[in-house]
Amino acid sequence: MKVRPLGDRVLIKRMEPKEQVKGGIIIPDTAKEKPLEGTVVSVGEGRYDDKGKLIPMTVKEGQKVLVGKYAGTEIKIDEVEHIIVREDEILGIIE
Repeated sequence: MKVRPLGDRVLIKRMEPKEQVKGGIIIPDTAKEKPLEGTVVSVGEGRYDDKGKLIPMTVKEGQKVLVGKYAGTEIKIDEVEHIIVREDEILGIIE
């Protein structure tokens, strides 16, 4: 299945956190925090300003980005967890 975001939305695949077991304690998946990093899978065309001029997207496919903990809408595509966020919800680009 392919998903193409509309407007100024960005489809991001969350990066899997590295599991570290300290002292033999195993933390269940429900108690783990969602990762804040992800890879841009697809971007929309951009947004329009008040005069109807298209403002292109800053992020591009393949870039690694930081998003807020509760940002966006979670979806599953081919059993892989993704989120769709507006471009202004992206906190930064990891270089």
